[in-house]
Amino acid sequence: MTIDAHQHFWQFDPIRDAWIDDTMHVIRKDFLPQDLQPLLKKHGVAGCIAIQADQSEKETEFLLKLAEDNAFVKGVVGWVDLIAEDLEQRLAYYSTNQFFKGVRHIAQGEADDYFLRTDVQQGIRRLSQFDLTYDILIYAHQLPAAIALVRSFPNQRFVVDHMAKPKISKGIDATYKRNIEEIASFSNVYCKLSGMVTETKDMTWTISDFTPFLDLIITSFGPDRLIYGSDWPVCLLAAEYQAQLSIIKNYISTFSDNDQTKIMGGNAFNFYNLKMSESLE
Repeated sequence: MTIDAHQHFWQFDPIRDAWIDDTMHVIRKDFLPQDLQPLLKKHGVAGCIAIQADQSEKETEFLLKLAEDNAFVKGVVGWVDLIAEDLEQRLAYYSTNQFFKGVRHIAQGEADDYFLRTDVQQGIRRLSQFDLTYDILIYAHQLPAAIALVRSFPNQRFVVDHMAKPKISKGIDATYKRNIEEIASFSNVYCKLSGMVTETKDMTWTISDFTPFLDLIITSFGPDRLIYGSDWPVCLLAAEYQAQLSIIKNYISTFSDNDQTKIMGGNAFNFYNLKMSESLE
């Protein structure tokens, strides 16, 4: 059963969503469940995980309401202020919602030592208390701080979004390889096979561009800690839904049926603590 474990919904606001500039006209509009559901159905995807794209609790509430109203939205990775004095109370509040699975902060926009900050680490320490996951959104050069973070919290479930956003068109360099191998050495860290198409020069690519990166990620994490995600609608900047899905499905087509099932959905269920009954909607 396939789960798209990384996609976004938004009602486009040019001020709030200033990161979606004029060069991204394809996604400068609303993207809501009614836009995604036909794509999931067409490609045999049973459901999705909605990931925050704005750093506000308003965003978290918006996504949770969409999950409540749309059975194919299986869970939400929202945003809370990790350095807020009332963080524990906010996590306790959101954890009463069955769809609230984890937290993400757009750390790629922070200083490279963001995860080394005491206040940030104190916030992340609270997550395991509520059995919540943490999505690590960074650029490749920020991997050293992420490695230090996961080393400090062996009981916290982490997932590296978009393979840490390497520059695909430039190929793998030794530093990226070394850092991926190191962060993968921690058994509590997963990695999302997502976001690759938009990390290419001028949003142009061939399937062979991704092969060395997939080779590295698969070898480093193994099939038990890899999670498929489309990064829709951001992926539309460089690929239609079917194209990005085909990259992963074609690559793993020679894997055992069991390993394919894990990567395309099973690992997402385990990592985000989804209920099996939720998969039948």
